[in-house]
Amino acid sequence: MPRTKKEIAPEEETPVQEEQILADPAERDSAEGDVSTETEPEELDGNQELLPPEAEGEEADADGPRRRLRAKKTRHVVTIDDHRTAVSDNDRANEKMLDLVESMKAGRILTDTVQGVEMSETGERSRAVLYHGDFKILIPDTEFVRLPENLNNREPAGMLHAMTISRLGAEVDYVVKGMDPENRLAVASRLQAMRMRSRRHYQRETQAGVYLVRPGKLAEARVVAVLQTGIFMDVLGVETFVPLEELSYQRIWDASRMFQSGQRILVRILEIERSDLKNIRVTVSVKQAGVHPFVRSGWKFKVGECYVGRVSMVDFSGVFVSLDGGVDCLCGYPARGRPPRGARVTVRILGIEPETNRIWGAITHVSAARLDE
Repeated sequence: MPRTKKEIAPEEETPVQEEQILADPAERDSAEGDVSTETEPEELDGNQELLPPEAEGEEADADGPRRRLRAKKTRHVVTIDDHRTAVSDNDRANEKMLDLVESMKAGRILTDTVQGVEMSETGERSRAVLYHGDFKILIPDTEFVRLPENLNNREPAGMLHAMTISRLGAEVDYVVKGMDPENRLAVASRLQAMRMRSRRHYQRETQAGVYLVRPGKLAEARVVAVLQTGIFMDVLGVETFVPLEELSYQRIWDASRMFQSGQRILVRILEIERSDLKNIRVTVSVKQAGVHPFVRSGWKFKVGECYVGRVSMVDFSGVFVSLDGGVDCLCGYPARGRPPRGARVTVRILGIEPETNRIWGAITHVSAARLDE
């Protein structure tokens, strides 16, 4: 490996950086008297070590003692600026492992996505599978979800398994309870992380002496499971169910058309039950966190005029047609038969009631009677 040499007289001796490397003996004659000689270092493969070229106890030459340069173990990286910002794969792996150690020892809450569900070795219990760097995180179902009060005559183990499966793809919090670094495995608890987060938010008070999280406030929430009839959300450490009627001002018949596990969305807090601080209950609304579509787009429509839209829902009330801006127009059943969901139709506006944010009309033409599956 090419090296450089720098001779320093005893009376002019100055500190030498550890990163400097002595020149090979064969190159010393050519470098004699040139204290600024530099050679470009050989590229390292990331695992090589910079070793001193001479043995310990080398005798001093006629010009005075030579400073023995002790090279430290390092990886030579040429940086763009003064400080290195790019990191290697090993750096990332070490950071991820330190996250897990800190979570286990200090109770730090980590967040990752549920990537799978596995059965235990006995086949009696299921476990949520997450990944944090190169580590596989296992969360037993009993530490992943809380059983509902009403099991509908189902076995607890079967209910826990179904609830765990339904949360695939969800973003969840957890605290590490144990690690096996050799096999890159860790065991964690989601319920403990939820208790810690809920205590941090729902029991916290402002300087005015009121709760930070209270009815009427907006909060960020995570979608953890989606059913046809609604969605389960993690609202600051408390899991709650939001039915269809509180998801959108538009008429929807399947929540999976609009939401998916892993989403983060805003909700408005409607009610909070704090009588049992270990089992806080919260009621939220997704649609009330936003502005009613009629307020935003109702001015676009005039009574007696025709507009196009798509059938969003058909029920005993009639046919709901979604117009531009998400405004629903309630229409009666057309004489030629009710159009299916997703059909493109033309609607004549018969009435507008701003006080109740209602528009009603009549379907005059069905241009594409097809399901929007």
